[in-house]
Amino acid sequence: MERYTIELPSGLVDPGESPGVAAQRELLEETGYEADEVEVLGPMTTDNGRLANRIWACFAAGVRVVPERRPEAGIEIATLSLPELWRATEDGTFDHALHVAILLLAVLRGRLTIAR
Repeated sequence: MERYTIELPSGLVDPGESPGVAAQRELLEETGYEADEVEVLGPMTTDNGRLANRIWACFAAGVRVVPERRPEAGIEIATLSLPELWRATEDGTFDHALHVAILLLAVLRGRLTIAR
């Protein structure tokens, strides 16, 4: 990409691991934050015409920083309010298509609202 991007925490589900547990682990590893609860919103395909993999959309609630943890190297943490996130989505600053789809699913499941 040769540019900075804004993304949600993500990663692979390890063998024998549930998507919710993987989401909690990736959140902590990548950001230094932990969540009281991770809700699995469901699976989505990424590009059915070319790829056979799927992603698991998850929503983390009760998120807080773990003081002794630091994000992975190369990751800078950006925290956005919901209105800031929606503006960043609208203006193309937050443009990772799979992650935008996760936000929409969270709206449809009643976990987020669109507030501009």
